[in-house]
Amino acid sequence: MSVITFVNNIEEETGKTMSLVAIATHMAIDYNNKILIISTTNKEDKINSCFFEEKQVKKMRLGIFGENKATLETESGIEGIAKIARSNKLTPQIITNYTKVVFKDRLEILLGAMKKEKKENEDEEEKEIAEEYVDIINVASMYYDKVFVDLDNNLSEEIRQKIIERSELVVVNTSQNYRSIKKLKENKEKSDLLKSSKTLILIGRYDKYSKYNSKNVSRYLEEKNNVLTIPYNTLYFEATNEAGVPDLFLKFKKLSDSEDRNMIFIEEIKRATENIIYRLQEIQARI
Repeated sequence: MSVITFVNNIEEETGKTMSLVAIATHMAIDYNNKILIISTTNKEDKINSCFFEEKQVKKMRLGIFGENKATLETESGIEGIAKIARSNKLTPQIITNYTKVVFKDRLEILLGAMKKEKKENEDEEEKEIAEEYVDIINVASMYYDKVFVDLDNNLSEEIRQKIIERSELVVVNTSQNYRSIKKLKENKEKSDLLKSSKTLILIGRYDKYSKYNSKNVSRYLEEKNNVLTIPYNTLYFEATNEAGVPDLFLKFKKLSDSEDRNMIFIEEIKRATENIIYRLQEIQARI
């Protein structure tokens, strides 16, 4: 049972969430694994739009002037689980009650806290939820073969560090530009994590025609193997906004034409997935 955490190199848009979704979805379809994706964001949840259409839940109320429709406010997955975790009653089976199913017995999603109207105690509530993430991840890893954590910057440095320490593997995401790559090299020189075998580096929204290609970046960072990449793909970008990721990956599974423009995208996802699995096996063999 492995925890795989995706983090950003610096505070910028690297395509981290979309890279995680692509790899986890491919792994769920092509490997016999039970996978959970955990979102830690307190902002608009990009993962939700990858898999699920927006649905407004309504409840009926009878008022003086007849029926009155009001939006039914429901707790998101992480909010409900956090309350149970605080009462020390959390079990793997309870976690499954709060997840959203993409593929039965293959891929489930635990969404981050829902964005609500500002309340006086909102900051305190978010802090309480954040503090339960480590316990939730620990319990989830007892039930799922792979737990993918999309680690966001809204969590405190202390909580982020605890999640990283708990992870068997950390995927550090960077943008394909000089500033990001230079910063990553500087960080690598002073960071034990970036030097560790539990860390992989991934370039999101990758363009193979850039001079900052995987070979050049790997050489610059003094990586033994080529850094991982998830190329930019138009169909995938559209699918992530239209709840179309599951159907798209099922279609990609049937792809056989080596000249198809989507083949590079699929091949790089496969390479990233295989590297993650192989690295986990290496680490577990040392234990």
